[in-house]
Amino acid sequence: MSVTGPRLFVDAWDPSYGASFEASVGGPAAPSSAQVEADVELPAVDWRAIGPRPGLRAPDVVLLVDGVRRIDASVWTAEDDGASFPGIAASYAAGVVRCDLERGAAELAGAQVGRGLFTASPSAQEVVCGRVRYPVHRVGGTGELSKLPAAVQAPLTALEVAVSDAARVDGDLLVVDGPLRSRRQLPRTLGYIKTQHSQYLDARLTAVVTGLAPGERSPVFRLGTAWGGWSWYLRLPVALGAPWAGIVRLECSAERPPEEAIALADLSLVTLPRFASSPYKDPRAPQNLVPIAGLERRLRGLLGDARLLHRALTMATRAGAAGR
Repeated sequence: MSVTGPRLFVDAWDPSYGASFEASVGGPAAPSSAQVEADVELPAVDWRAIGPRPGLRAPDVVLLVDGVRRIDASVWTAEDDGASFPGIAASYAAGVVRCDLERGAAELAGAQVGRGLFTASPSAQEVVCGRVRYPVHRVGGTGELSKLPAAVQAPLTALEVAVSDAARVDGDLLVVDGPLRSRRQLPRTLGYIKTQHSQYLDARLTAVVTGLAPGERSPVFRLGTAWGGWSWYLRLPVALGAPWAGIVRLECSAERPPEEAIALADLSLVTLPRFASSPYKDPRAPQNLVPIAGLERRLRGLLGDARLLHRALTMATRAGAAGR
C-alpha cells in the first residue's frame, strides 16, 4: 500500500484519555494569544536543544503531588420562592509521593480526602450520609450545571498545597501534576503539564521543540498568560515518531529570577526522565509518570465506592425532603 501526502502518526495514548497534543480548531500551528518572551536563556535566533548539564545530580528527594476528583451525584434544589438551582456532590483527594532517589524507594507521604456540595443555591445545607459529609461550597454567578465541576478545583488545590507542605524537606524538588496556578509561591516547585492544549511558540521555535531528542529540553521562555511564568519543554524517553511524542511542558513561578528558572530547568532534565512510564504499563506513557500513576490509583480508592455514595446521597436527600 502506498501513502502520499503528510506523514501520519498514531498517538501512543489510549484514545479514552484524549491525545498528548490537543490542537485547537485551527490545527497544531494555530498560535496562542499569549505573549511569549523567548530571549531568556538564549536569544531566539540561537534557540537549540539543550542536554543535561555535566556533573549535575538529581535531588535526593523528589515529591510528586497530584489530585483526583469525582462527581458523586448531580442534584437540584427547590427554593421557597419557586426557583431551582443545580448542584453537584463531589469527592476529591490529594496526595504526595516521596521518592528517595538515594535509596531508590517511593512511598505515600500523605493524602487527604475532601467532599462538598457545590451550588449557587442560597438555601442549600450540608448533606450528611452516615459518617460522610458534603459541606456546602457556595459558588458565584448563576451556577450553571456545566460550570460547577470547575468549582471543585479551588478546594482540591488547597488540599494539594496542604499535603505537600506537610511532606517537604530541605533541598527537595516538588513536582505538581498540572499547572501551578495558585501554588506559584511554593519554593523549588515545578508545574508538570503532560497534555499540550496550546502551541505558544512560533513555527521556527516550535521546530526546536519537536526536534528534541529524548533527554533534551528547550531553552527557558516566559509566558505572559494570566498565570504566566517561566516555562520550557522537555522530551521524555520515547521511541521517536509523532512530533509531540513524549513532550511535556514545565513551568515555575515568574517571581523566581531567570537564573533560578534555568537552574530548575536543568534539574528537571536530570530528574523527570527516570520517572517516565512505559506503553505496556500505562496508556498515557511516557508522560504519565510512574509515581503519579500509582498515586492516582491510590487516591481514587480513597474516594470510596461511587455507587454506594450515590445511593447514600439519594437516601439522604429523600429523607431531608420528607422531613420538611
